[in-house]
Amino acid sequence: MAKPIVACVVGTRPDTIKTAPVVLELQKYRDVCEPMLIATGQHREMLDQALHAFGIRPDVDLDIMRVGQTLSEVTSRALDGLERTFKERKPDFLLAQGDTATTFVASLAAFYHRIPFGHIEAGLRTPTIDDPFPEEFYRRATALVSGQHYPPTHWAKENLIREGHPTESVFVTGNTGIDAVLRIAEQVPQDWLPDHQGRVFLVTTHRRENWGEPQKRIAQACRILVDRYEDAVMVVAMHRNPIVRETLESVLGGHPRVRLIEPPEYARFVKLIQRATLILTDSGGVQEEAPAFGIPVLVLRETTERPEGVERGNAKLVGTDKDLIVQEAIRLMEDPAAYEAMSKSASPYGDGLAAPRIRFLALGALGVETPEVPMWES
Repeated sequence: MAKPIVACVVGTRPDTIKTAPVVLELQKYRDVCEPMLIATGQHREMLDQALHAFGIRPDVDLDIMRVGQTLSEVTSRALDGLERTFKERKPDFLLAQGDTATTFVASLAAFYHRIPFGHIEAGLRTPTIDDPFPEEFYRRATALVSGQHYPPTHWAKENLIREGHPTESVFVTGNTGIDAVLRIAEQVPQDWLPDHQGRVFLVTTHRRENWGEPQKRIAQACRILVDRYEDAVMVVAMHRNPIVRETLESVLGGHPRVRLIEPPEYARFVKLIQRATLILTDSGGVQEEAPAFGIPVLVLRETTERPEGVERGNAKLVGTDKDLIVQEAIRLMEDPAAYEAMSKSASPYGDGLAAPRIRFLALGALGVETPEVPMWES
């Protein structure tokens, strides 16, 4: 009897990082299943960097990326590529992570081909379907066709139950991003700023809703902070989008203690998170990763689909108001009790065992028994 094919679909750096632990876990069970990794290539170079960090290679690479591609073009090319792949390879179960165009298209293609679909990091929600755009739509639409939902926390599970998804299809696994970050942290040595003994502020900001004036206010706040603390170095990992770069360079460029850097490869970025004193970010992934190392996070957004960190005290929403960003950063830098409260709170996002839980559930749906791991109690 042929072993069932379990395919994982990735397209961007974040979804590759969070899917990699599942791919590696499935590969441990080649005696009972055939793992397959499909890369759409939605983001080319950054996806390849993430694959390299985990030592995995795609079995199928659709290579859809084009310069200046629109969301419609990404969607149509990914759908065409997956259509061909599914006809040829005939997977028995499909897995995809999060809220990318690739994930949405993978779920849609699975629906068209009647392939059971499991959604990694399911159930994240914000109040409106276009904030963040287009991610909120992607995750809601993906949920409609998922046979198994793998929310990282009980908050995410309750979102899915409220929307009417059957309780028996929803399994709290923890976040695979924690599996990934802990794995890399153990394997890679620290090499950031070896001669610097002071504070390190890490900044990442790239979301569409922050382009333009909001981005400028963020950069101005960062300038005030690095000027205030003469022992501080500010490391700004700049997104490749020229709109983002122009704003950051115009406000922060030329400062002797600001490092405007290219996006580091994933393994080095993990070590940069560990090296930071304080993180200012609009990244969802960083909101999850930083608490694993006890690094306080100021979230440069008005809303977040990851409220657990805010509720637990690991993170604080500050939006893009310059004065509020500066005020909250100063509070953490100058009030040791406030800093300790944020840095000592246990991470609400996972214990590093999400991938084995997902492997057990996905293979179990195909009638394949493998060792079970108790569900995550967030």
